[in-house]
Order: sequence, then structure tokens, then C-alpha cells
Amino acid sequence: MLLYLRLLKESFAFAVNALRNNKLRTFLSLLGVTIGIFSIIAVLAAVDSLDHKIKKELSSLDKNTIYLFNDSFGPSDIPAWKREQFPNVTYAEYEFLKDNLDDAEEMSYQIFLSPENMKFEDKTVTSVNVVPVTNSFIDIQGFEFTDGRFFNESESNSGAAVAVIGADLAEGLFGDFNPIGKQARLYGQRFTIVGVLKKKGDGMFGNDDSSAIIPVNFIRRALGENKYQTPIIIVKPKKGIDMQAFKAELSMKLRNYRGMKVDEEDNFFINVFSGFTDLIDGIISMMNLGGWIIAGFSLLVGGFGVANIMFVSVKERTNLIGIQKSLGAKNRMILFQFLFEAVILCLFGGLVGIGLVWGLTFILTSALDFEFILSFSNIVLGSVLAITIGVVSGILPAISAAKLDPVEAIRSGM
Repeated sequence: MLLYLRLLKESFAFAVNALRNNKLRTFLSLLGVTIGIFSIIAVLAAVDSLDHKIKKELSSLDKNTIYLFNDSFGPSDIPAWKREQFPNVTYAEYEFLKDNLDDAEEMSYQIFLSPENMKFEDKTVTSVNVVPVTNSFIDIQGFEFTDGRFFNESESNSGAAVAVIGADLAEGLFGDFNPIGKQARLYGQRFTIVGVLKKKGDGMFGNDDSSAIIPVNFIRRALGENKYQTPIIIVKPKKGIDMQAFKAELSMKLRNYRGMKVDEEDNFFINVFSGFTDLIDGIISMMNLGGWIIAGFSLLVGGFGVANIMFVSVKERTNLIGIQKSLGAKNRMILFQFLFEAVILCLFGGLVGIGLVWGLTFILTSALDFEFILSFSNIVLGSVLAITIGVVSGILPAISAAKLDPVEAIRSGM
């Protein structure tokens, strides 16, 4: 054991000496390893950060939540031209399903609209994300408040001009003043602010901080329901129910309400939230695969570079190898000496690449409203990859060194 520790120490000294004496050659050789490790770990860190943010945002939602509307979350066998002819879900259908689906814990109706401007006195905030929903939306979405409340059932049903606003919108309109009870103009009407949401930061699916949540019946009364709007029925089933049976019941009741014939295919989509998360996981996996393919070329070039420098190192130290073998050094000792040297060189290049990723994540996290994460598992992965490259690229030069004849090796150095 002590022999191998001493061998490792000598190999490390040889590697450091190679770095010191042949700086440019070593730098160019290890550049490929550094870039390769940097590329793969940077991609994995970015994808992990994206995955972490998405899952954090969606953690408050039940995976069994259903989004019922005229389109699909993912790929569909129904052609696009046919899906475009599907009717929108209506408020009347929402009320019917709410009264007739016993296993539905909560249900909400939402309309997606274009951004609008919102005004208070002389201040105007543009591109406000208007979210018209029923009052039960809060029981599905799970908002947190810094002040005030969500609008109640009476305000929702009557379409009262009340609004719950995000933190950024509240700051942009009211500054340091308390917005609760104040009125801001939207769609030419004065809306009373009843609640302010807790700040969340930019999200992958919209920014609640710049949103104004209002009763959907206000929009239905003021703008009507037309083809340019995208309505959706959100259904949160009770826990522990049979999801397949629930979806079948939901489909049957909506088909009956629409008076569809038995041989007609559904003109709506029952999108389960878990299917959406599976779609995201698939995209994340594809991004990871793309990162591995891109980084693979750099790692391949880096491996050839290290193999080249090791062959040169064997050539330069042929005389020394002959002397070592003539003094009793075994072939495996010579092999491990050069193999350790290749691993140490690659590990050094890999650690530089990981260090660059760490620095980049620190800078981007500070500059952007997004948390980049360099996990311990990715650091370990980068180190293991560097060691693997060292073994693969150093094994042939190490074998060639171990097989040298001591007499010929000494003679070649004279």
C-alpha cells in the first residue's frame, strides 16, 4: 500500500513538473478536457436549475388536477385543423359539472386574456397579466398574501369590480402606500384592491407578481365570451379516487351535456396535470442528452490531447524508464506511474472546468432573478468523468511505457 502511495506521490510530482516545464503544450492538451467538463456540467447545472424551479413552482398543485379545454397539453392524434374547430368550454358547462361531479373537491373557471394596462391616479403599469377566475381558484392554486384576501363567492358570482394584485403591480401603482381599499382603473372600470399576493419572482408559466386576478363574471359581463378568449375548467379531484373512473365520468357528463352521439369522438381534452409534468420531464431528458452529445465531442478531443501529451512524456522519459526497470521496477509500476499521471492531469483540467461552472452560476444567480444550482452530484460526476478520460487516454501510453525493454530504453537515451 505504501508503495502505491509513493508511486501516486511521484506521479503527481511528474504531472506538476509537466505542467511547469511544458506550460503551453499542457495547456492546449488539457483545454479540451476543461471545455468538455465545463460544457457537460454547465448544461447539467442549467437543466437541474430549470427542473428545480419548475418543480418548486408546481409543488403547490395536485398532480391529479385536470385542465379541461379544447386543446391538449402534449402531442395528439387529432390533427390541428380539427382541434381548431372544437368549441370552447363555457361557464354553463362549468356550473353543470360543478353541480354534478360528486368526486370533484374543487372546480374553477378561468379565461386567458391579452395583457392590459392598469392605472392609479397618474401612474400606469403596462402589460398587466389579467387573470379572470372564479373564487374557488385560490383553493386550487394556493396563493399566499402579504395583505388582504381573495374575493369571495358573492363577489365572484356577481362579477364585482374587485382585484387581487401581485407584489410588483402593487409597487408600480401604489409605491409605499397600502393598496387595500384603493381603486385602480382596468377595462375602463374602477377596481377595488382587496388583496396583495406575496412576491414569488418570475415563473416559467407567467409572473404572478405582475398579475391582476379578477372575477371571471366581470369579464363575461363586460367583454362577453368570444372565440378570441381561451376559457378553461380546472378540476381538482378528491384524494384517493380512481382517476380513470373519474375521467370517464367527467367525459360522459360533458358529452351528455353537449348532446354528442355515441359514435362521435370527444371535442374536448381532459388534460391531467401529471401528464404535463411527464412532458416536462421528457423535455428535460432531451436537453440533458443534447448536452452530453455536445460535450462528448469536446471530451473526445480532450482525450486525444491527453493521450498525445502522455506519448510525448513517455518518449522524453524513455531513458529514465530504462533505468527504473534495470533497478528492479516492475512493469505494473511503470504502467501505474504514467496512468496516475494522465489521471492527475485530466482531474486537474476537470476541476478547472467545474470551477468555471461554479463561478458562472454564482455570477448568473447574482445578475439574474434565477437561482442556478451546481449540485454536489454534478461535481462528483465531473470529477469521475475527468478520471475516466485520464484512464482511457492514458492507458495506451502507459502500456507502451511498461513494455519498453530496459536495455533498449537506456540505449535510446544515450
